[in-house]
Amino acid sequence: MSAPPTARSSRSAPSTDAGQARRRSRRLRGSPLWPALFLAPTLLILGVFHLWPGVQTLWYSFTEWGAFGGTTFTGIANYARMLKDPEIIRSFLNTAVFTLIVMISIPIGTVLASMIERPGMRFRSLYRTLYFIPFVTMPAAVAIVWKIIFNGDFGVANWLLSLIGISGPYWLSTPPFALIAVSIVGMWSAMGFNLILLSAGVREIPRELYEAAEIDGASPLRQFFSVTVPLMTPSLFFVTIITVIQAFQQFDLIFIMLGTNNIALPETQGLVFIFYAQAFINNDKGYAAAIGILALVVIGLLTMLQFRLQKRWVHYD
Repeated sequence: MSAPPTARSSRSAPSTDAGQARRRSRRLRGSPLWPALFLAPTLLILGVFHLWPGVQTLWYSFTEWGAFGGTTFTGIANYARMLKDPEIIRSFLNTAVFTLIVMISIPIGTVLASMIERPGMRFRSLYRTLYFIPFVTMPAAVAIVWKIIFNGDFGVANWLLSLIGISGPYWLSTPPFALIAVSIVGMWSAMGFNLILLSAGVREIPRELYEAAEIDGASPLRQFFSVTVPLMTPSLFFVTIITVIQAFQQFDLIFIMLGTNNIALPETQGLVFIFYAQAFINNDKGYAAAIGILALVVIGLLTMLQFRLQKRWVHYD
């Protein structure tokens, strides 16, 4: 007959169980399965909706599509065709002009953010909301409203010009002005998102720096260029990258404001619009895939260039 457990052994049993539980918990936390488990949903979404379509597009760029489906491998024929296609060069220049005009929203947003975030500014939340509304408004609705504003016969733009004795053009059907009109709308649409990000950057600047500059006799303009702008460079860098990427992907404004039969379209359309036209109007999906890869490479190179140049003008300290 076995002896009953002593009081000492019964007190040590729970502590032994707790120690084993802690060791088991440490082993589980150190297991590589946990990071994989938490990353799996994100990796699955990225793989299915981003990486796999990208791989397919890359493969299609080396093929030619038949009228009734099916593909034929053609090597680099689509890329060689792009080098000789004047429409590609013109659309690339149109995209560059559109991007440069849209980037004007960054300095304007910087000034507005600095003004809105001034101490004692009244109705600050109202101003933020008003500027952010264009960003959350449907692009189709924005394009339709601005299409009416730029109407050559009864648009508000030409009416304002007539007040100072200028006869306005037919903005959306005259080649030099159609790109300017679409770019103005793109700049206006990007203003709200940029302003919110830049306002956050202004709020991160310590107020003591402005007080010290004021004691030293710095004017508000000098404070803006010597305190606000240098300390906002991380925010400006991020906003610049996002603005360039979004500008290069512009499609809906051009499609809705100009349509597909506009005589000004060749002088206005960008790379993404050419991609759409080749894929879904001309049914030349192999060539369209090559244009899509070109747009991806251009955006990637521009982003890399901006990261390389940030060391010269972005201050993180």
